[in-house]
Amino acid sequence: MRCEEATFHSRSRSVLSPSSAQLMSAIDFKKCCIIFNTVVCEWRSPEQLKDLLDLELREGGEAHPQILQRCRDAIRYSVKTGHPRFFNQLYAGMDPYSLVGRFITEAINPSLYTYEVAPVFLLTEEAVLQKMIEIIGWQEGGDGIFSPGGSVSNMYAVNVARYHHCPDVKVLGLSALPRLVMFTSQECHYSVAKAAAFLGIGTNNVYVIPSDKRGKMIPAEFEKQGALPFMVNATAGTTVLGAFDPLEEIADICERHNLWMHVDACWGGGALMSKKHRYLLQGIHRANSVAWNPHKMLMAGLQCCAFMVRDKTNLLQRCHSAQASYLFQQDKFYDVSYDTGDKSIQCSRKPDAFKFWLMWKAIGTKGLEERVERALAMARYLAEEIKKRDGFRLVMEPEYTNVCFWYIPPSLRDMADGPEFWRNVAPVVKERMMKKGSMMVGYQPHGDKANFFRQIIISPQVSREDMDFLLDQIHSLGMDL
Repeated sequence: MRCEEATFHSRSRSVLSPSSAQLMSAIDFKKCCIIFNTVVCEWRSPEQLKDLLDLELREGGEAHPQILQRCRDAIRYSVKTGHPRFFNQLYAGMDPYSLVGRFITEAINPSLYTYEVAPVFLLTEEAVLQKMIEIIGWQEGGDGIFSPGGSVSNMYAVNVARYHHCPDVKVLGLSALPRLVMFTSQECHYSVAKAAAFLGIGTNNVYVIPSDKRGKMIPAEFEKQGALPFMVNATAGTTVLGAFDPLEEIADICERHNLWMHVDACWGGGALMSKKHRYLLQGIHRANSVAWNPHKMLMAGLQCCAFMVRDKTNLLQRCHSAQASYLFQQDKFYDVSYDTGDKSIQCSRKPDAFKFWLMWKAIGTKGLEERVERALAMARYLAEEIKKRDGFRLVMEPEYTNVCFWYIPPSLRDMADGPEFWRNVAPVVKERMMKKGSMMVGYQPHGDKANFFRQIIISPQVSREDMDFLLDQIHSLGMDL
């Protein structure tokens, strides 16, 4: 990707102080951009990096040349997550339209509680939520809000489900409640247990439902738990294996017992944009709530996280409102239904939907679909290449873009009890990889499986050559083990 030098209109500079304008003019934007022929990271230990960055805050300020050097150092020693060989997390790449959207919102510095202070950004958030609700398949509509992370979206789900089950909890608190139980799979995100702890439900009341060998929750296990939950958390795209729970079967049980069904689609929700792959989330339209992070597969940029409910009765508002009179006056001169901030547990809230809206406007629904399909096609290519290579072994066939595999060095390939002896390979390869800076890919143990690599493919800049490089590099870094 070629980075263009940024230019500033003279009127834009006029809003800056003379010294600030001079500082902005001095920045070499080409050097500050992510250049894909650089390393992914320049690894330094914490103590080394502390010395390099000179972190101490002093009484006096520094001259602009020193501040510019601080900026260069921050860029130099940060992980380049927009690099096509950054595969470490469930976000990657850099979309230029989203980046422009972030520049705009950071410069304007709005907060999304009332229409009067953030008219453009409240309307764009509403437009994005309505379109996402339509894509989920809630034909009668719904409601939603953008949150500061998928973990918070899952917390919203637990809180709203509890309020729906027992509205008195908002006023009377936990003392008014019987013991509450919730179901989730053993492969769910850890934020579900954190939500139970944070909201006073208790982690012992989170019943973990077994998953099958592919990581999918087994609905037939529900009735073996000996308890009736107030909600069920299903996962569409698990963090490690990329598994999708059987949403139709789960929905059947939830409807039969009148249970709140939440779908954590933070990672897998992107597949809804693809006509070819949306079958992975078959049944999501029957959920009561959905969490979906466009900053992941759709590359909207951190952070961009939607929480949505299949409800038209102002449930979010009733659950969370505090009716602060200095913000949410009912006698304003405009339609106060656009003052959506009281639906949130926050007061100040960033306009995270705007960058997604701008990106969507630029590339269209078709462009988002192509992005998802390219990522899945690249995952399939990598899986097939792994099968062809000596010393590489898939943990399982990928269902999404999580490609999980072992690398076995030549010295260990003839050992009968292979996996037990491979467990130290991935950590050593990862250390060498980080210190070289050539790429980043994660690893972990999982259940009874020894450490394996988890390759995540998102960015459309990723090519087959990058997939080949990944395998070549792992072999080069680990062949002597």
